[in-house]
Amino acid sequence: MIRKRGWPAVIKTFRTKRDATDWARRTEDEMVRGVYIDRAASERLLLKKALDRYETEVCATKRPSTARREKPASANLKAKLGDYSLAAITPDIVAGYRDERLAEGLSASTVRLELALLSHLYTVAIKEWRTGLIYNPVTNIRKPAPHRGRDRRLSKDEERRLLRACDRHSNPMLGQIVRLALHTGMRAGEIRSLQRSQVSLEKRLVTLTETKNGSARAVPLSNAAVAVLRTALANPVRPFDTDLVFFGEPGRDGVRRPYEFRPQWHRTLAAIGIKNLRFHDLRHEAVSRLVEAGLGDQEVAAISGHKSMQMLRRYTHLRAEDLVRRLDQVGMR
Repeated sequence: MIRKRGWPAVIKTFRTKRDATDWARRTEDEMVRGVYIDRAASERLLLKKALDRYETEVCATKRPSTARREKPASANLKAKLGDYSLAAITPDIVAGYRDERLAEGLSASTVRLELALLSHLYTVAIKEWRTGLIYNPVTNIRKPAPHRGRDRRLSKDEERRLLRACDRHSNPMLGQIVRLALHTGMRAGEIRSLQRSQVSLEKRLVTLTETKNGSARAVPLSNAAVAVLRTALANPVRPFDTDLVFFGEPGRDGVRRPYEFRPQWHRTLAAIGIKNLRFHDLRHEAVSRLVEAGLGDQEVAAISGHKSMQMLRRYTHLRAEDLVRRLDQVGMR
């Protein structure tokens, strides 16, 4: 036990007197120099208990989709590192966890998500929980390189075949959703959850209140997008118990949820032989077309909702033949 004027009493138990004496001498020296930090809380708090607290206090404030995505990451961290105290986890231990997860065949993105969760846990523990931690071990290791952004573009022939196949489907909402993604660059979740109250055909705007990055935005509509939404809003079989633009059938609980188009989307691609195309690639295609049309980066970001120019550049893959035509136009001036 150490009692020193101006400092709270500090108590710690050791197996030998020599260890206790060394600790007391070192601790008193830190107090004299004014650099002592009580690390007892971080030495007692196990990572698995800290993650439980993080899930209760922090994850509860996040969007449900984000909280669901972080649950497997939290479970993996508990399984591998849960019995370590927060004070015992070093950059070497975190680096070993990173290498082990990559060796198991996990993608770099998955491992980066797990490390980001661990890093934010330490940030919260340092700033809010007052555990006596003085540094974040995750910041001192190399993160796995992010996966190179996809550059899949939709050819004119593929677009024609895709839209024709979607129009043949018994539910017209499939083709409407695909067209809306191509005309606006909206994400699949933003389209599925779209409410009639968010659509203004007169102003040619869609107001998105909940987006992936948490920032609301207004999406301007082209004439083609307006035509798609006008048709969707005029659906003759629209039920009275929902405000969803693209609605599904009621579930077992009687609640009507958004139209789940992805199974039919995959079946349609397989039927017409289009490979390596994800629905999110339609967002890539729409953003790239906006750039090709001559819109500036700020204008495109305002439409697509990208917060950084670096992220926006990952989504804009311009066709070389289109750039050749632009170069010819510049030369003619």
